[in-house]
Amino acid sequence: MASSTTSPSHPDESAARRLSTPDSPDQQLLDVARAWRDQDPDASTRAQLTAAVDATAAGDPEALSLLRGWFATRIQFGTAGLRGSMGPGSAQMNRVLVGQAALGLSRFLLSRAAPTSATPTSADSAAHANAPHVHADSADAPTLVIGYDGRHNSAVFARDTAEIARAAGVRAILAPRPIPTPVTAYALRALDADGAVMVTASHNPARDNGYKVYLGGADAGSQIIAPQDAEISACIEQVAAEEQVTALPRRDDYELLPESVIDAYVNDTAALSPAPAGAPRLRVLYTAMHGVGWEVASRVFAAAGFDTPQIVQEQVSPDPDFPTVAFPNPEEAGALDLAMATANRLDPAPQLIVVNDPDADRFSAAIPAPAASTGWRQLSGNEVGWLLGEHLAAAHEGEADASLACSLVSSPLLEQIAKAHGLRYEETLTGFKYVNRVPGLVFGYEEALGYLVDPQLVRDKDGISAALLFTGMAASLAARGLTVQDALDELAERYGTRASAQVAVRFADRSPLAALTEGLREHPLDEMAGLSVVRHDDLAHGGTLPPADILRYWLEDGSRVIVRPSGTEPKLKVYLDVVAADGSPEERRAEAQRRLDALRADWTKRLG
Repeated sequence: MASSTTSPSHPDESAARRLSTPDSPDQQLLDVARAWRDQDPDASTRAQLTAAVDATAAGDPEALSLLRGWFATRIQFGTAGLRGSMGPGSAQMNRVLVGQAALGLSRFLLSRAAPTSATPTSADSAAHANAPHVHADSADAPTLVIGYDGRHNSAVFARDTAEIARAAGVRAILAPRPIPTPVTAYALRALDADGAVMVTASHNPARDNGYKVYLGGADAGSQIIAPQDAEISACIEQVAAEEQVTALPRRDDYELLPESVIDAYVNDTAALSPAPAGAPRLRVLYTAMHGVGWEVASRVFAAAGFDTPQIVQEQVSPDPDFPTVAFPNPEEAGALDLAMATANRLDPAPQLIVVNDPDADRFSAAIPAPAASTGWRQLSGNEVGWLLGEHLAAAHEGEADASLACSLVSSPLLEQIAKAHGLRYEETLTGFKYVNRVPGLVFGYEEALGYLVDPQLVRDKDGISAALLFTGMAASLAARGLTVQDALDELAERYGTRASAQVAVRFADRSPLAALTEGLREHPLDEMAGLSVVRHDDLAHGGTLPPADILRYWLEDGSRVIVRPSGTEPKLKVYLDVVAADGSPEERRAEAQRRLDALRADWTKRLG
């Protein structure tokens, strides 16, 4: 686990006096820390707690500060499940927190499976914790699929979940090795399971890990949303209040996910986009970003009839330290530098760079830069969304019940694409837990590199299927003598020239985020980059969408700006979208870029 250490210092006499008072906050903190330590099955975090507790008891202020940070809050189980840095205490990811989550989730699933139980609510969470009407080996026992990626402790957290769930009376099916997130989501549907856990922090820094939950049944394999998040959280909190993790029953007779399920994912995904017959062989370079995507992705490409992509060797195998990237997130500046450098060394050069993030639920692409320049250009998340959206909308032309959907921070262009092809369109809150629930969905995306190209297979973003479909599209274009850039130019001719970008500020933790957006509410903006704000929406007050901490602005030139805290990282994000409709294609591109640069500079200064 990520470690924090105390360093020797002189005892703080005032701290020692405070600790001598039984009911003082510091003494209560020590009691909480000792209780947590005594139920921690992990030797590393238990040792860190012991050292900090002993040093704090001796009056060390630095150790006391560590304990305050480790127990300042509790990672809340919400619609993103659990995610945070690894280390001891309730504010970090560790085996105590995961053990509590595993039993709480198991009790929630058991209560839903109980024949005499109605769908649970947070109000009856106490009933969830009581002995359910389903026995450990009952044919009615719910099934839980558990997958994990290659991060530090992912395998440990997954095994803890399987053992605790099994002992609680759940049929637990554990992945046989690290697998991509979309394979876990696929397995839930393929096995008609009641739930799934994916242990991953996706593209977060190496110190982080997480616990993503999907539900079967009426939820059809989607991530949890309200009120299920609160219901599961209530079960977890009751476990935390009443149980000791080291005393929880465990059973090691859980099942392993059959290889046939992984094989089925490969074959079903490959069938989405077979290599075009007679098309030239496309040269593709692939990077897994030190994650778990390559094993499955390479099999998918082969099964679809494509040549095996060349690889960025340094990044192809799972490495939880992510040594070649500052952040293992394809959105971050510089994340694709090694892939582009590798492409520049290859002869013949690849025609496309394909990227998965570490758990392979996200996809990015880079194409050769225009002839007037050199190197590579990474496509924005919106550009990929436009291309895939147009491709799939054309395949479902005129289908009355077919829908395209994207999150509200994604480009407005998808709505134009849907209308042009006679399809429905829906805008959702951010998160695939909302996008994937749109009725009749045939394609959904988020500008943060998330794409859902076949909801019948996976009800979540899937970077592997998106990579295959994009490669197939590029191969079809090549067969017509066209490039991906040509396809983007065609979209601009049809729908107008658009450009988008994001300004993001990262913080040490999430505590400043609410104050920043609240400040914008208290002092509304009336201009940006010299342009007047003509309309302003505050989604905290709801409207057509559920309430969310999101501010949306429209400017006099048609530009749109959205401000929101990230749902998974301690970041404030500002989404910029511009459009230019006048002049030649070159003039429109230049004008769109000018507007985008002006807005980016304005917000960089505001947040700097």
